[in-house]
Formats: sequence, C-alpha cells, structure tokens
Amino acid sequence: MPRLQVYLPEDLHREVKARGLGASELLQQAVRAEIRRLDLLGAASAHVAELEAEVGEPKAAERERAELVARRLGRRSWWRSGGRWRQR
Repeated sequence: MPRLQVYLPEDLHREVKARGLGASELLQQAVRAEIRRLDLLGAASAHVAELEAEVGEPKAAERERAELVARRLGRRSWWRSGGRWRQR
C-alpha cells in the first residue's frame, strides 16, 4: 500500500493522540467521504444540466419556492435532531 506523509496542526495532532484514534484510518475515511461528496456534487450538477436542457431554466418564482422548501426541510431536520445538527 502506498504511503503518504500528512501534516497536522499541533492541536489536531494532540486530539488524535489523546483519543487514541488511528490517523491512517481517519485519513482514509475522510478521503473516501470527500471523494463521494465530490462525485455526488458532480452527479447533481449533471442532473440539473439535463433538466435545464429538457425543460429550461427555472423561473424566479420556481427558484423562490424551491429555496423556501429547502429552508423548511432544513429546519425540520434541525428540530427533529433535538436542536443539534446531525449528519444525514
């Protein structure tokens, strides 16, 4: 397996050591999560482009409605988690 040297700020290094966390496993998980996030963003952008090609760009009123729905969904997730943000 290839090796990689990573530099951490001192405070982060102390936390990793104090908690007995495996730095290699943490980095692997973080890199996988970031790759997945970027893949999903790319897929979402491609899907939006397909929709725009098919039906055209949304009108201002449609955008406002979508933003309102997104805000409401965000608040609902906030309250259902007991007032704490949670990872979905």
